Parts: sequence; structure tokens; C-alpha cells
Amino acid sequence: MTTQRSICVYCGSSYGDSPLYEAAATRLGQLIGEHGHRLVYGGGDVGLMGTVARAAIENGSKVCGIIPHFLESREKMLTQVDELIVTNDMHERKMLMYQNSDAFVALPGGIGTLEEVVEMMSWAQLGEHQKPIVLANINGFWSPFLALLDHMHKESFIGGDKAVPYMVTNQIEEVVPMLCNALEPDAQSEHDGTDALMEKV
Repeated sequence: MTTQRSICVYCGSSYGDSPLYEAAATRLGQLIGEHGHRLVYGGGDVGLMGTVARAAIENGSKVCGIIPHFLESREKMLTQVDELIVTNDMHERKMLMYQNSDAFVALPGGIGTLEEVVEMMSWAQLGEHQKPIVLANINGFWSPFLALLDHMHKESFIGGDKAVPYMVTNQIEEVVPMLCNALEPDAQSEHDGTDALMEKV
């Protein structure tokens, strides 16, 4: 029997320029629902956020939306979710998303998405959690960020006792299995392959 996991998805409140991003958000929501997992996300009904949530709901997933009150109108709060939490500010929102989640995935998005996933990476680096993190590198979206991480490693700002654990895949179908495998008690810390790769830089 599959253990239900709460998967937090960070993503944009817009769609971006490539149709591949919306397609990936739709498929990720479907996969979370099809595998019997719970979605935790930012609570909006716009852009990739709304896309992943609606797809998850349509495929049987329980969905928890967490949104600060000042974004209720701007991000058009999705009321069809199973649990909707309205917070006082962004700090409370991010903490509750963290506390309600077993794992994290970052789809394409803007500054907010980048900030959210980097904060989880930073907390993991500092030993605050061991929850798995996947960057869904759809259409090469995260490649410039990965190059920056590699540069930080080469310049000796991360790596060694300052390792940053995360996984990368170019294939949306791999995201849920990667997260769930990483949560298994006997999961390996290293993964082979070019599209599904655990990084510790």
C-alpha cells in the first residue's frame, strides 16, 4: 500500500511563455492525485499554481492551500480545496507550507518561487530538515540556477560541510517517484542518471 505523502509544490502565479510549463503543472497535479498523495501549495487559482491544484483535485488528491490575506484577491484564492489557510503574512505562509509537507518540488516560477525553494535548500544545508527537494527542470528552466550553484561550489562557498542536497529531473513523470523514493527509510543518498540526479554541492 502506498504511503500518502504531502508534497509541496512551488510554482509561478503566471504561466510563463512556454506551453510546456502549463503542461508540466497539469501533469504533476494529475500524478500527485493518481498516486494518492496530498498537495500543499500557495492557495491561488492563477497561473501554474491554479493549474497544478485543479489537476490534483480532479484526480482525487486532497489539497491544502496556504495564502496570505493580502494575496486573496491578487492570486484569486481557490476555494475548492479541502483545506484553506489564510495567514497574516508571507513568513507564516512559508512556515506552514514547510510544516505541512513531507517533500518539495519547484516548477518554473518567478522570484517568489526561487525564494521558497532556496529557503528549503538553505534549511536543509543547515540541518534543519531532511525533506527531499526536486527542481523540475522543465525546458531547461532551472539550468541557469544550477550553473550558479555549480559556480558557488567551484568558488568554495558550498560543498563539503556546507553541502546543499537537492535532486534535478527534466522529466515531470519522475518527480513524484523521486520524492517518494527519497522518503523511504532505506533510500540511497545518491542517484545515478543524467535526468534524475541527486546533487550535494
